[in-house]
Amino acid sequence: MRSPRRCSRNGCPRQAVATLTYIYNESTAVVGPLAAFAEPHTYDLCEQHARSLTAPRGWEVVRHEGEFEPPPPTTDDLVALAEAVREAARPAPPRPAELEAEINGDHPTGRRGHLRVIPPNR
Repeated sequence: MRSPRRCSRNGCPRQAVATLTYIYNESTAVVGPLAAFAEPHTYDLCEQHARSLTAPRGWEVVRHEGEFEPPPPTTDDLVALAEAVREAARPAPPRPAELEAEINGDHPTGRRGHLRVIPPNR
């Protein structure tokens, strides 16, 4: 499942709406609308970080003056979301061994996924 592109700033959970590109030979940082695809050497930014970006001394910032809008969802995104909702809503059938252990109050020793069940000392 594809997830929406997030802001590249550490710890920022917001959705990206702009792309930052550096033009090193001209000492320029360009903040424009979100690029169609994530590419190396570019950074996706949320609106707050796109508007508040500053550049090092001697550099120029060229900033998009219009509104930054999130990209519209693609068909792939909508299909993936619908499948995830269907999967989450589907109840997992209980396994016979788990049902029997619950009925008897027994705590079997074994592995469940990445965790190991350890029986209590009796």
